[in-house]
Amino acid sequence: MAKGEGSEQYSNASLLTKPGNCDGISIAKKSEQRNRLSICNKLCYAVGGAPYQITGCALGFFLQLYLLDVAQLDPFYASIILFVGRAWDAITDPTVGFLVSRSPWTRFGRMMPWIAISTPVAVISYFLIWYVPPFEDGKVIWYLFFYCLFQSLQTCFHVPYSALTMFISSEQKERDSATAYRMTVEVLGTVLGTAIQGQIVGMANAPCVPGPGEILANMSNSSVGLNGTDHVISLEHTRAAYMIASGVICLIYVLCAIVLFFGVREQKESSRPKSEPLSFFQGIKLVMGHGPYAKLVMVFLFTSLGFMLLEGNFALFCSYTLGFRNDFQNILLVIMLSATLTIPFWQWFLTKFGKKTAVYIGTLSAVPFMILVVVIKSNLIVTYIVSFAAGVSVAAAFLLPWSMLPDVVDDFQVQNPKANGHEALFYSFYVFFTKFASGVSLGISTLSLDFAGYISRGCNQPVEVDITLKVLVSAAPILLIIIGLIILYTYPIDEKRRQCNRKRLQEQRDETDSETDSTEFSNMI
Repeated sequence: MAKGEGSEQYSNASLLTKPGNCDGISIAKKSEQRNRLSICNKLCYAVGGAPYQITGCALGFFLQLYLLDVAQLDPFYASIILFVGRAWDAITDPTVGFLVSRSPWTRFGRMMPWIAISTPVAVISYFLIWYVPPFEDGKVIWYLFFYCLFQSLQTCFHVPYSALTMFISSEQKERDSATAYRMTVEVLGTVLGTAIQGQIVGMANAPCVPGPGEILANMSNSSVGLNGTDHVISLEHTRAAYMIASGVICLIYVLCAIVLFFGVREQKESSRPKSEPLSFFQGIKLVMGHGPYAKLVMVFLFTSLGFMLLEGNFALFCSYTLGFRNDFQNILLVIMLSATLTIPFWQWFLTKFGKKTAVYIGTLSAVPFMILVVVIKSNLIVTYIVSFAAGVSVAAAFLLPWSMLPDVVDDFQVQNPKANGHEALFYSFYVFFTKFASGVSLGISTLSLDFAGYISRGCNQPVEVDITLKVLVSAAPILLIIIGLIILYTYPIDEKRRQCNRKRLQEQRDETDSETDSTEFSNMI
């Protein structure tokens, strides 16, 4: 009898030590190894963020200038294209997030099929945005259609990619590290987008058209009149340069998508079953009903609106207000290079002093330079120095929102342990508000320029345009940043709560894993 019991105990113990059967310690070790990401995994994941930033940077810095001076659209119609395109883009984000959250699991994962399918059509539509059609009557419809189409397809790429953060690892530390890699590559993407678009287009800058007063001045000055023969770059050369730049960006887009698809493995959380599918409006209520998420979204809605006003109008500001028409692309490149170099600093800063403190310091550090750039007398060297310093704040604006979003999702999961599988909704609604802010900023700024009397391809602009540009790159962004930081004061997730959430989530996972392993062991017996 005793011998039989001993044999049974030995048999059960041997089951636990056989391959595929683990005790509590080995389960924990395997779980830890599964959740740990290699440097290669993090780099491949990070590369996937480059297409969004490269195309977004090119569109954000140059599309307004392109529509006004190259496609030669009326400022009113340009404002309609920019606002409607961004508004449409904003609407598609929660829609795609809703559809992604209901997507079934496939052999490639739940997020990856969206990324793979959307990429080919997205690059075609992006290329056609930068093509000037050979007709006048339908130009507005052309740009509006392809701009909206690209934004929709870009959403089908970016929303699943953003939500992928929660599925590459269940460890908060690994996700934060992967996010830092991602932010570094994304800022490099903005550098690349600025360099490709700016340098190629800068070599074939659209010639300006002198006003009536300038024509009279040129006629009275024969030496100036002779200089007119020096302009060998035509508007057609500029249009061709925009198309070449867009073709290069499309190629990079495809390569990055391939690296992401084959270099990242999406983890299936089999031990945490998904909740029942929600309707679209139930999803809105779910995510916006979580207080910390709503406050975080409002914070970055206002701060993003401020930075996007600066981004969307800085090229025009450099060209006309500062008078650096042939140097604005280099100034933009300095800002992006500075941001890239300081991403590691902000990653260290947020781990040392906390994410909330990093937002305050990083965002407020941009304010003095927004003031300086409009107060100081036009000087190219000083402008480069101010731009480099402003890039430090741009780095914080890139890194911190995406670093804080996983904390909000974790907080939601702690408070709602039975509500799983809704990560894409949180990311899609954040992107929705960010893009809505972008659409509002572009629409308002272009309309403001129209009211101020902006002259397409003008060598000089009215004084009202100069004043409007100063407000759009300085006063308005500063006000919006201050409002956002006031809301941040009420944001409840500090470092103590974040660590507490991490501990409680780990306990939930361990408990669920233990129950799952016990069930599997019982079934084997």
